[in-house]
This record gives sequence, structure tokens and C-alpha cells, in this order.
Amino acid sequence: MPLNVLAVKSAKPKERAYKLADERGLYLLVSPAGGKLWRFKYRFGGKERLLALGAYPEVSLVEARDAREDARRLLSRSIDPSSAKREARHHAKHIAGDSFEAIAREYLEKRGALWSAKYTASVLLRLESDVFPTLGARPVSEVTAPDVLEVLRKIESRGAAEQARRAHQHIGKVMRYAVVTSRATRDVAADVKGALHPAAVRHYPALTDPEAIGGLLRTIGAYEGKSIYVRNALLLLAHTFVRPSELRQATWEEIDLEERLWVIPADRMKLRRPHLVPLTDRSAQIFTELKAIRGKSELVFPGYRSRDVPMDGASLRIALSGMGYGGIHVPHGFRAMASTRLHEQGFAIDVIEAQLAHALPGVRGIYNRAVHLKERTEMLKWWSGYLDDLTTSQPD
Repeated sequence: MPLNVLAVKSAKPKERAYKLADERGLYLLVSPAGGKLWRFKYRFGGKERLLALGAYPEVSLVEARDAREDARRLLSRSIDPSSAKREARHHAKHIAGDSFEAIAREYLEKRGALWSAKYTASVLLRLESDVFPTLGARPVSEVTAPDVLEVLRKIESRGAAEQARRAHQHIGKVMRYAVVTSRATRDVAADVKGALHPAAVRHYPALTDPEAIGGLLRTIGAYEGKSIYVRNALLLLAHTFVRPSELRQATWEEIDLEERLWVIPADRMKLRRPHLVPLTDRSAQIFTELKAIRGKSELVFPGYRSRDVPMDGASLRIALSGMGYGGIHVPHGFRAMASTRLHEQGFAIDVIEAQLAHALPGVRGIYNRAVHLKERTEMLKWWSGYLDDLTTSQPD
């Protein structure tokens, strides 16, 4: 007699395991511990075999019978249900290993050796928040352009066009990695580019008019804030136009005043490449003044509360704001200031870009950290002299 729901539900454990038969090879195995396991007994290749169909109540009587019928259909096609189940499990495991999330994490693990830990963590957080919920479990080879667009539209819907653009970049990098590792055939994210809302271009406020630059430098020179480090940091940003973070985290080990050279290590550079900064007479003079008050700190610009921690990133911005330049010029603006004036003076674009530590056309893979070093040294010498002239010249 076939089982019914009441018989399955009310089956009690005994001292030994026992079976409650349904029909067509299906039965319920009741263990001494009270477990209720569905089993399907069948013959294949002349041998008796068993197929596990799950446990009650997670798998109901109806579901167990459906699974049995699926197995019987396989048998009618001369396919062993147990072998088919193992293959399906193996395939599912393979698909999970080639899911978008698995490939993305693999990609980040490899790229993390070249990126800072902070940047790697931020990329992973962005993927976990905005991308994995939709694409994570999907086999990377099955991700389509509409799938990618769905993710980006969700981000854009909350007014985050810039975040959508960055997510698009990260998805594209993961897809291209999947292509080169033979897990996908093409980067479908490339098809979506034209469908995104344009992100607002971010321009750092910067002074580029010569007279205004001279006024700014005179104001900085007269700054009597609570730290001599702030004044000198701003002056060095003007003369070297490195990124503020690269300056704030500088250590004395990087500064060679005899060779007039500052070597910024790769792990502190945006492109993860070491960067050489020639020191002019003026920038070397500033470093010399700072070294005289160095104390025991290994940092060129130690923080207020601890000399073992770099100056806070907000210090320079707050100082400029206090001087009356809030919204007019920011620490990062010294880079745009230098780039604009040097271009107008006719200096070679490649030399300017090399000093800005931007990626140069034609430079792939191995990067020559001393690229255009002689030309950059001459350019910075001119630039420091130009800034000094603007500082000492009085407006009409």
C-alpha cells in the first residue's frame, strides 16, 4: 500500500532502522535517531542500487515521488540516476567556481599585489554592495550586456552616476580577466558604455592666472598657522606638484638632498610604480629647513598628535580655506596649476605627464621610473624660478 502524509509524519524511531515502503522502489528509511530519509531502490546494469532523494520534512512525500519519477525517466533512457546526480553536482561545483563573484575575487586577489590594501578593499566593497547581489552567482560566461545594464541602472537610480561608472569599469576588468583565463569569450560590459548617463567631470578648484598664483604664494609664505609643516607642505606642493597624499606620507628615507632626488616608492603611488621627483634649489631648501626640526620622526610631515602618523589630509585644505581660498584653490589644485602654465610655456606634454606620474602612451608593463628625468629636472628648475618670480613680483 502506498504511503500517505499521515503515515510519514507519524513514523516513530525504533531500536533499529526500518523502512516504510511507498511504491515503484521508493521508501522512507527511519533511523534510530529519528531521521527520515527518502531512498529509491532500482536496478542498473544488472546490479541493485540506491539513490538518496533527501530528508523529510525538507522533501515532502509529493516531492520524493517527483524525484523518483525523474530517476525512472533517466533509467528509461539507459542513464544511471546516481551517476547523473554526481555529474550534476560536479557541474554545479564547476559553475560556482566560474561564477562572476568567484572570478572577481580571483581577479582582486591577483591585482591586490599591485594595489594598496585600502584601494583593494574599496573595490571589493563596491562589488559586494552593488554587483554581486545581481551577477555574483551567475556563471561569468552567461553574463549578458542587459545583465550588466540592469546592475548599473540600479546604481544610477539612486543618483550615483559616478559610482555606476566605476562599477562599470570594475565589471569590465573582471570580464576581460575571465576572457584571458578562458572562462568567457568576450567583455559584454563594453556593449553598455553608450547606455550610461554621463558622470559629472570632477575638476579640482585651481588658480592658473599668474598674478593670482603670485598672490597665493605670498599668502602661503606669510601663513602663521599652528604648524610650520602646513606652510612648507603647501610650498612643496607648488614646487613639485606631486599628489597631496604622496607628500604627506613622505619619509626621510626617500629624500636624498645630496643627489637632489626624492624617490617615492611604488606602494604610495596611484599607478603602483616608483616615482622620481628632482629637487630644485628651492624645494631642497624647504626640505633642509624641515630636516632641522625633524626630531626622531621618520616622517617628513608628522601629525599634530603623534609624530609616528602622517599629517591629516584635511590640514592643508583647511589651511587654504582659512587663507581665503576655500572653493578657489585646493591642495590637489597645484597639479592643475603647474600643468596649465607649463603647457602654455611650451614644455613637452610627455615631460609634464611624466612629472605628474600619469600613465604615458606607449609605456606598457615595465615602467622606466627615470623616464624623461633630465628633461623633468630642467623643467622643474624653470618652474621653481618662475614661482619665485611670481612671489616677489608685486601686482600693479
